Amino acid sequence: MKKLTKESWKDYKVYPEKVIQFGEGNFLRAFADWIIDKMNKEANFNGSVVVVQPREHGTTINKLNEQDGLFTLYLQGIKNKQAVREHSVINCISRGINTYTSYSEYVELAKNPELRFIISNTTEAGIYFEENDRLEDAPQRSYPGRLTALLYHRFKAFEGDSTKGFIIIPCELIDRNGEKLKEIVLQFADTWELEEEFVNWIMEANTFCCSLVDRIVTGYPRDTIDEITEELGYKDDLVVVGEQYYSWIIEGPDWIKEEFPAEKAGLDVTFVDDMTPYRTRKVRILNGAHSAMTPVAYLYGLDTVGEAVTNEATKKFTEELVYEEIIPVLDLPEEELKPFAEAVLDRFRNPFVSHYLSSIALNSLSKFKTRDLPSLLEYVDQKKELPQRLTFALSALISYYKGKRGEEEIQLQDDQDILDLFKTLWQNYDGTENGLERIVTSVLSYERLWEFDLNEVPMLTETVTKYLCKIETLGMKEAIEEVNKMKAKS
Repeated sequence: MKKLTKESWKDYKVYPEKVIQFGEGNFLRAFADWIIDKMNKEANFNGSVVVVQPREHGTTINKLNEQDGLFTLYLQGIKNKQAVREHSVINCISRGINTYTSYSEYVELAKNPELRFIISNTTEAGIYFEENDRLEDAPQRSYPGRLTALLYHRFKAFEGDSTKGFIIIPCELIDRNGEKLKEIVLQFADTWELEEEFVNWIMEANTFCCSLVDRIVTGYPRDTIDEITEELGYKDDLVVVGEQYYSWIIEGPDWIKEEFPAEKAGLDVTFVDDMTPYRTRKVRILNGAHSAMTPVAYLYGLDTVGEAVTNEATKKFTEELVYEEIIPVLDLPEEELKPFAEAVLDRFRNPFVSHYLSSIALNSLSKFKTRDLPSLLEYVDQKKELPQRLTFALSALISYYKGKRGEEEIQLQDDQDILDLFKTLWQNYDGTENGLERIVTSVLSYERLWEFDLNEVPMLTETVTKYLCKIETLGMKEAIEEVNKMKAKS
């Protein structure tokens, strides 16, 4: 059977490179690249994407280049109130670059005058200041460091031409992502002692947008790939599956929509003056529920989001988490929040999608900090007590990072310092409740992650330890029953 390439795909087209994309993962391919493909077909965007691999290890870039940037996207779910399953070949990626093996090719991008947009998704942990990064590194360790180097080469290549800046749209799920990224780029410019003219060029010629993305992408359909290959009639190593629903909120100047004609293509991409209410609602309810349910449902013995919201115990846990602990502390009208939450839970139940909990678990600690910790702290502030389900989820997360589900090994994926921390803590665990309390205290005091000592939150250490003890001694199936019996304050 032939592989999907430009030779085998008769509709293959070449477009000028207009977009640099940091991140080769399933989400951006099923979201941003799909949107760009739509704009090419329906709004004459006439642009392709150069994909840059942000991490050292991975094979997706090689696969993209082997398939000439082509891949098949399946969208499955509710569309116009009907269950719809459809697929298309996405033809907007020109090539992929691994900066660890082809840094000079990466730097050459700075000289292309047609490049205009930079999009990224390097997970919540990707936008940070790496103090050891240097301009002369090849490559810099961090995404912001690599971006700053590219911008500097661009500035030099075009001698500070103000028309050669970028529109930069990060998709990482952190608050004010565009502003944070800009702040770090300027910090690098200062640390590297780059000229004032470059700093002015960053400020005046480049537009950093904050953005909010929403589409559940389950990734490569490993369970059904044989049937899909037979259906397609060609081999595609990069098939990706997502839901029909999507939304992209971009906070930035109104003129961007002329250069990025998503609305003209009839897409749900909205340019706004302030994305705050959209972000708060989405991050706390959808992403917060995802992150909190994942360790609970996985340790329960379930593997997918669909199972987690249909199994009686985990369904009850997730629904009460959303309606009794997350929604009550959101500063938005309840008549907006409840329908949104209902739609979210319906999306979780999408019969077409097998969204593996293990795929959500990447960088789980930083996700909990961003998505769930604000709800936990605001609940404490408003109700003067702990939200029991969010606290239980934190206990489950600590248990998950032991790296075991029964006799099964869990392939943990996180920053190395976090993995090292948990490895040391669990290796030194002596099997006692006091030993569990020492683990909890150490995790909650890890200020590099949380930015303050969570042991200072009243009764959090004791309650997390209590639940962790129940999970470790009774197992998740019995431990969850206690929290499911509780009723939150109204």
